[in-house]
Amino acid sequence: GLERDRSPRARDALKLAERWARAAGGGAGGSVDEGLLLAEAFPERIARMRGKAGEMLLASGRGAMVEATDPLARETWLAVAELGGGEARDRVRLAAALDAATLETDLARLIETEERLAREPSGRAVIKRIRRIGAIVLDEKVIGTPDASQLSAVLKAEVEAEGIGALHWGEQASALRARLAFLHGLDPAWPDVSDDGLMAAREDWLWPVLEGAKSLAATNDGRLADALRGLIPWDLQRRLDELAPPRLTTPLGSAGIDYGAEGGPRVEIRVQELFGVTTHPTVGGGRVPLTLALLSPARRPVQVTQDLPGFWAGSWAAVRSEMRGRYPRHPWPENPAEAQATNRAKPRGT
Repeated sequence: GLERDRSPRARDALKLAERWARAAGGGAGGSVDEGLLLAEAFPERIARMRGKAGEMLLASGRGAMVEATDPLARETWLAVAELGGGEARDRVRLAAALDAATLETDLARLIETEERLAREPSGRAVIKRIRRIGAIVLDEKVIGTPDASQLSAVLKAEVEAEGIGALHWGEQASALRARLAFLHGLDPAWPDVSDDGLMAAREDWLWPVLEGAKSLAATNDGRLADALRGLIPWDLQRRLDELAPPRLTTPLGSAGIDYGAEGGPRVEIRVQELFGVTTHPTVGGGRVPLTLALLSPARRPVQVTQDLPGFWAGSWAAVRSEMRGRYPRHPWPENPAEAQATNRAKPRGT
């Protein structure tokens, strides 16, 4: 403490403390609580030990340190009289110990109490009561769970802080978002569903979705997809499936189109399911050819093409030769453009 310090700075500080004590009604020679007086004079320099011995956090939010060999390094709380610049952080040059009980009594007016919505490690939203002196947290306690409106506020704040990527994009919403992104690339009249675009329009489409949700990770996939649909201008809504159909119709049924694939919309499909197809399939009103990732009967890559008729007329012969050797029980016609689509092997004995 200051009384043990024989330096001129400490003597000056003690004299100043005595003057403060007399001004506060104390008499000469009476006991002086150095820590209390310094905290009264410099509340922003109240400090609490953190981490390893000697490292402290000031109420101002700055870090400071006391030499580990200094007796004050063993104190939990200090009231700092003088700071000096150190290599990495401020050094405490002069301070007095501060009793924790004094904080709760004589300095209680410095304690701020706030109730804040937070998440526990489990992901559960809770209301915490936090007591602090400036940047120093005295304690925090869970006092309840938020109601629906409070929880909605938490979710909105998480989106504001973390962005659209914090949402759980399920299969349905992700697929629709990729289709809309494809169409926006062709025509800006379609909604901008990039992260920036969706953030800019968050109040229109996302905030209603968050009403009643318990977490961003648990946001309903179908509700997200419906909300995205709500961004489509009414005069374009009926053209969504026409210009960006979710599936490619084939002679045997259909195959899903991946609009988020690198290089443009892509379909993975067994090559035999496209026998008889003579026109390369397109999307975007005929403007964009689909990338066809053609597969073997075992769903291994055979060829990638954006020109199916050219493939039939060109490299099919080499592919056919290889496929006949690997999969002899499957049909491999010389002219697949005129053959019948199939996903079956030939009956045994044929």
